[in-house]
Amino acid sequence: MSSESESAIVSWENHHFYKNCLDVMRIAGQHIGMDPNVYQRLSKPRRVLYVSIPVRMDDGSIKVFDGFRVHHNTTLGPAKGGIRYHPEVNLAETSALSMLMTLKNSLVKLPLGGAKGGIRCDPNKMSRREKQSLTRRYTSEVFMLIGPDKDIPAPDIGTDAQTMAWVMDTYSSHLGYAVPGVVTGKPIEIGGSLGRVDATGRGVVYTVVEAAKRLNMEIGESTTVAVQGFGNVGYYSAKIISGLGCKVVAVSDVSGGVYNSRGLDINAARTWLNEHRSFDGFPGGDKITNNELLELKVDVLIPAALSEQITKENADRVKCRILAEGANGPTTIEANEILNDKGIFTIPDILANSGGVIVSYFEWVQGMQSFFWSEKDVNNKLWEIISHAFSRVYDFHQAKKIDMRLSAFAVSIEHLSKAMLARGFFP
Repeated sequence: MSSESESAIVSWENHHFYKNCLDVMRIAGQHIGMDPNVYQRLSKPRRVLYVSIPVRMDDGSIKVFDGFRVHHNTTLGPAKGGIRYHPEVNLAETSALSMLMTLKNSLVKLPLGGAKGGIRCDPNKMSRREKQSLTRRYTSEVFMLIGPDKDIPAPDIGTDAQTMAWVMDTYSSHLGYAVPGVVTGKPIEIGGSLGRVDATGRGVVYTVVEAAKRLNMEIGESTTVAVQGFGNVGYYSAKIISGLGCKVVAVSDVSGGVYNSRGLDINAARTWLNEHRSFDGFPGGDKITNNELLELKVDVLIPAALSEQITKENADRVKCRILAEGANGPTTIEANEILNDKGIFTIPDILANSGGVIVSYFEWVQGMQSFFWSEKDVNNKLWEIISHAFSRVYDFHQAKKIDMRLSAFAVSIEHLSKAMLARGFFP
């Protein structure tokens, strides 16, 4: 096995991100008297598939990529989770993300389990043809796991609606007929849902609005916002919250970002990034690093990039009032304690970024029924589900005097535990 593959197949048992998720789940479980047998079952994924993916590159050579699909828990329904294309994808991270998907779906009471998939690659350095070949071969390799009644993938970092169209077409080609329900996040023309593209970012903003109500904080012209990560989640979070009158003063991508105390033109920033692949030279603001962005004094900070961005090393320099986690696992457990001591109100990832899977669920339902909703209906139903989830988490947080992260995990685990105990144990 190559050293590249060895670094991809990292055991989850000793991986810091996976252990961080386990620690939060264990501590949260203590507040609901979680059955130790339930904890044992949730501490490891139900099934893991590793696949090697040979792809003929544009230069004629064949390169073999490492791919994964992980099912963490399927008590509540079919597995659901994104497919990530990123150079750092590995088994442990994918397993941890599948655990978060289980808890996220349970928290917002969707009839779905948790899954995640990924390929260790850099999609930014691949041509469209290479990415299509990669996607179709990966789909063929995980074919036995996915399906509208088994496991429904969706876009994630490095993938998009086009990627999902290729997955759907490949899966459908294997069966000989169109199966739109096999994935969500598809183009509208082949069964995608209105409102799906901006759903995760919209959900982040909805939770910020709910948090502001509880904190007696006005959301408007005086509200300053910083967004780390300017992909799908970061861009739409910034766009939608600026539409509420808030002033987005900083945004960034992997190479750094821009800052303007008077507020940024979000559409101009998006256009510049699409054309130049970085914010270097952007005329609408001053250059800023990702670390500097996280430490800005703003009302709302939205980390919407990768995991473990706020750690014990920089948490004491974070100066926002509300931290809304657009990314999965952007705050470590040690950093979370520091933020709590500073009085920062954190909206944890399994609540803040649940808008994407909620509208993915809507897309799945619409596809299965062949009956499609208006964008207004989608957004209204999203608001209803995510605001109710926020209320349950906030009320538990107040009643138990614990932080919002532990509260969200506890509320989720309580619902999932009841379902697991009701179904019993086989054999």
